[in-house]
This record gives sequence, structure tokens and C-alpha cells, in this order.
Amino acid sequence: MSIAETQETPGNARPRPRKATFRPEVQGLRALAVLMVVAYHVWLGRVSGGVDIFLLISAFLLTLSFVRKAEAASPVRLLAHWLHLFKRLLPAAVVVILGVLAGTWLILPQGRWPEVLDQAWASLLYRQNWLLADAAVDYYAQDHAGASPLQHFWSLSIQGQVFILWPLIFAGTAEVLAVLRRLPLLGGVTYRGLLALVFGTVFAASLAYSVEQTAANQAYAYFDTRARLWEFALGSLLALALPYLKPGKAVRVVLGWAGLVAMVSCGLLLTVDRSFPGYVALWPTLAAAAIIVAGRTGSRFGVDRILSSRPAVALGDNSYALYLWHWPVLVLALAATGVEAPNLTQGLGIVAASIVLAVLTTRFVEKPLRGWHWPKLRAWRTAVVVAACGALLAGPVAIWQTTLTKEESATAAQPRELTPGALALTPGNENSPAPKARTIPGPTALDNDWAGIDTPCAGANATSDPILEGCRQELPAEPSTRRIVVLGDSHAQQYLGALAPVAAARGWELVTLLMPACRFGAESDTRNAECNAYNRASSAYVLEHRPDAVFTVASLTHEEAPFETEVPGYLEGVKPFADAGIEIVGIRDNPRFTFNMPECAQRNGTDAAACNPSLSESLVDPSPLENFRGRLPGLHLMDMSDFICARGVCPAVVGNVYVYKDDNHLTRTYVETMIPMFEQRLLATTGWS
Repeated sequence: MSIAETQETPGNARPRPRKATFRPEVQGLRALAVLMVVAYHVWLGRVSGGVDIFLLISAFLLTLSFVRKAEAASPVRLLAHWLHLFKRLLPAAVVVILGVLAGTWLILPQGRWPEVLDQAWASLLYRQNWLLADAAVDYYAQDHAGASPLQHFWSLSIQGQVFILWPLIFAGTAEVLAVLRRLPLLGGVTYRGLLALVFGTVFAASLAYSVEQTAANQAYAYFDTRARLWEFALGSLLALALPYLKPGKAVRVVLGWAGLVAMVSCGLLLTVDRSFPGYVALWPTLAAAAIIVAGRTGSRFGVDRILSSRPAVALGDNSYALYLWHWPVLVLALAATGVEAPNLTQGLGIVAASIVLAVLTTRFVEKPLRGWHWPKLRAWRTAVVVAACGALLAGPVAIWQTTLTKEESATAAQPRELTPGALALTPGNENSPAPKARTIPGPTALDNDWAGIDTPCAGANATSDPILEGCRQELPAEPSTRRIVVLGDSHAQQYLGALAPVAAARGWELVTLLMPACRFGAESDTRNAECNAYNRASSAYVLEHRPDAVFTVASLTHEEAPFETEVPGYLEGVKPFADAGIEIVGIRDNPRFTFNMPECAQRNGTDAAACNPSLSESLVDPSPLENFRGRLPGLHLMDMSDFICARGVCPAVVGNVYVYKDDNHLTRTYVETMIPMFEQRLLATTGWS
């Protein structure tokens, strides 16, 4: 994960001696950290804290190198440093990403391709962490059934960003020091001391930010570079302080073993993926720091005896490539076999394959390019090598994305009669086979196939309540004949694909108050505090603005039995509207499943039994809506499930249109094919004209 410290020559030449500053126990520590990452991912399905150790080690080694140069009065050539650095990091990364692209084409369903291609760019440009941070907090990001084979590049992206920032700090501090030494009272300031002040400030500020953000928005903070800077700063402070830390041999032996035990146990005792990178991440980083401070004890009982052994150092030499390979090998192997979690034997096979690929990558890619003499003679030559590595990946990715875009255009340009969607289930058409055509929406469009309206509420629909800042409105060209407020979550939102066109055609005004994963109803322990607060605010908005009607989802579907229930507190939630003379439309929820429907169809074919689950395993009979019938005046109950599930099954594709975009959300495209039936049923249910 960080810059390799070996001094090797290409080809079959004998390796050059290690530098005098080489610390074998740190290389062994790197080996142990990567083994933790691999083992926890493969067998435990969780995060180990090993990545945090890698970040600390990388800053530790980088700081040692720059401080040695500064104290030896060697010039700091930033551009040359960065070019040399990325010449060492990029080749192995590019080889792995190309391997992932090949595996993606062979194994993953077409719907996953756009995501992997986007992440290939993000990984190449060292911005993968920001891409994942946005997706982590975006409820509407595509819910793919399985992890991305490139998502582990998030830590390398953070590291790459710090590898650009840290040298600027080193160079800037040197310039500041030169100015301070001209001042009479500050002439004794040292470079090491000034750096300690800078990195101490970074450590304190970043840790405070990390603690605050982890508590407020952990999903985003986990990938946020700013919330991780303190881990690098800790490594730098450790490098600066190390010459002054000289505990006795016995203390160092205890420190080493205590650090090792704490390091290995971290992922077992903590839910790292849900509690990091706040103050809890001090556990693995301080554990690693303890091992580094212990150093070479010279004792046969010291942990450094294990970490400095030839196998540990050899694995450390291959740790960067092993980290790169282990995750895509795991993800692609599970996708190819359909196994959810590998057993011991399968896991050993995955680990063995990862190690073999890592050794080959290090031996035939990383080391030869690192020892290649030609680029070292001129900075522009190094730049050519870096650019060539980038082009080697950018070319195939750009071509593939262009091809997908062309295919998507061809798919979208098909005559509408070839993609009837729900119209294929109407009387007279239900037994007619669908014509030969491409299934829509295509893979590049499926991710964003959401219904919705975009104009913020204003004028008579405006609200001063900050919790309702997501309020949106759609106004007709002429004065509206009816105003409807849509309440609830994404399952209410998806029906805007039909409701919004109907409203536009009939001159109705629409307002949406929607919160992801927050079904509308009275306050309930089944909802979190934020959802309950949003529903209270939504109810108050409706009672204040007095629309003609509200549109809600009145049942709640589940992955497992019971497959469908009433929405908790539904009648209690809508009763105040009924009492105020406001009509309520309660539509039945759509089925949800345990797997991604379009990916199933892409992988197995649209007619595969696995992609056409039984209606009895998706909805219940009788519908929970029957319990509401006649209970409140003005409550109109609506059911469109016969245009989602028909003839006893719930298909992934109907009339050459994907019904679902994931495991529980209808595509906007499919809902739009339901418009005539939706309008007819809405008018019949409510008596509106």
C-alpha cells in the first residue's frame, strides 16, 4: 500500500544490498497488516484496521526520507519526487485495474459495467475515495448485489493525495525555517521541531474533524481524506520523535508484543467499518506505533524477530501488489461461483491466487520499472513513463465507455412498440410474446432511471421548516384544478413516473415531501428519530397548506416472510388529513427481493426461474390494504400490483422493459409504461375527473 523499500535490479540480476536505513521489522509490520486485511476480508467479511496501519507506515517512511534529505541539506525537487513516486505506484495499479476490467467483462453482468468503468477512472486519478464517499451517502446510488472489485482503491487514493500534500508541507516548512532563522530570537528553531509543530496541528485538527464527522455522517467520513489526515500526521510525528524515544530492551519487548496483540485484535473486537475513522482508529495506529518504537530489540523474545524474518520481509516486499490483487480476486471469484462467503478451502484458494498474482506483478512489473535506468536520467522521461501507464488504462476504458454509450443510444432509439412494458399485461396482450428487441433502459441508463421532480417549493408551497428543505413542486401552465402532496419515501417517489405526467395532462399541481427509507405514518418505534421528525413536519405541512389530496404508499413489503404488512401507524398518520377534509390515496407497495433483479436477468436470461420469483413469495393475499377499507372518510386505496406481478410470478422483464432497477425499486421507464392503466385506476378509485 505504500512505497516499497526494497532495492532490486531488473531481470535476473542479483538484488542490490538494502539501504543502511532499511528497517526490516517495519517491512514485516507491513506484511502482517496486509495479511490482516486479506484474512478479514476473505473469511470474516469485515474490516481489520490494517489499512489504517498502512497509512501510518507510509507517512512514517515518507517523513524519515524527507527529514534525512533536509538535514543533509539535499535539495528538495518536488516535481522529480512526485514523478518518481507515481512511476513506482502506477504500473502495478494499472496492471491490476486492467485485470479487473477483463474479469468484469467475463464475469459481471452488464449492469455492473458502467460502475466499474467509472471507478477505473477514479482509481487511476486517485479520487476513488471521493466517488465512494458520495455513493455511501446517496440513497439513490445504484444498489448492486455485490461489492465493486475496485472499491479498495479508496485507501490508495487517499494515500496518493497525501503523497502530493506532504512534500508540499516539507518544502514549505523548509522555506519558513529559512525565514525564521534570520530573526534574532528564533535562530535556534530546528527543521524537525517546526515540522513537529505543523504535523501536531494537522493531527489535532484532523482528529477533531474526524471525531465530529464520524459521529454525524460516518458513511461519508470513512472515505473522507480530511478525516484520515491525522493517521498520516501520527506517522510523521512518530518519525520525528523516534530518535528521542529510547526505552530499555525489556520495555521495547513488551511494547512490541502489546502492539501486536492490540493490532491483531482490533478488527475482532471493533466494528471498524462502522466506527472508523474517529478516535477509535487510534487503537490500530497506536498499536503499530508501539511496534515501530520497539524496533529491533536484539532479544530472541522480541516481536521483531518474527517481523524481521525472511518470509515476513519477503511478504512485505509484495504487500502493495497483494493488497491490490486480493480484493478483486475475492469479489470476482464470489461473483463467478455464486458463493456468498468462502469456506476455509475456498478462501485459501483465493489467498493463494492473490499471492501468486502479487509476486508476479512485483517481479515482472514493479521491480523492472523501478530499476529501469533510462527514466532516471531526465524528469521528462519519468513523465513519459507515468503518462504511458495512464494511457495504457485510459485507452481501453474510454473505448469501452464509448461503445456502451453507442449501444445505449441504439437501445433508446428503438420504436416504442418494441418495448411496451406494462402494456404487455393489459387484456388482449397478456398472452402475446414480446417482440425481439433490446431490453430498456440500457446498462448505462439504468443507474439513473429514477422518477422525480426538481423545482424547489416556492410561493404558496414554500416552507420555513429546515427539515423539509427537500420540498419540490411541479406547477401546471394554467391555474391548477387540484393540488396533491406526495408523502413518504422512494417507493412513493417511483410512482411519480406515472403520477407526474397524469397531473401535467390534467392541470394538477404536485408537491413532494420525500425522505429516503422513511415511509409515511404516525410516530413509531420502527422508524428512527430522523424519520419520525420528518413525518411530523410533513404532516404539519399538509395541515397548514391544505392540499386537495395526499398520495402515500399504504403497505410495506419485505425481503422475507411476512412479505407484506401494513405500514406502521399508517391510519393514525393519515387520520388528521381525513378529519381536515383532505383526500388520501394509499397505493399498495411493490414487491422487494433478496437479489438484484436486472443483474439476475443479465446473468441468467430473462426467462430464468431465479429471475421470475413467485407472487406468493412477494405479496400476501389478501392485501393489507383490505384492513383499511372503510376505516376513514376520503381514504382511497389503489393497487397496481397486477401490472408488476402477473400470472403468479413477478418477472424481472416485462415487454422488453426492466421492471426493477435493483432489488426493490421500479424503474422510471417501466412506471411510465403504466401511465394509461395508472390514470384509469386512479380516476376510478377516487372518482376524480
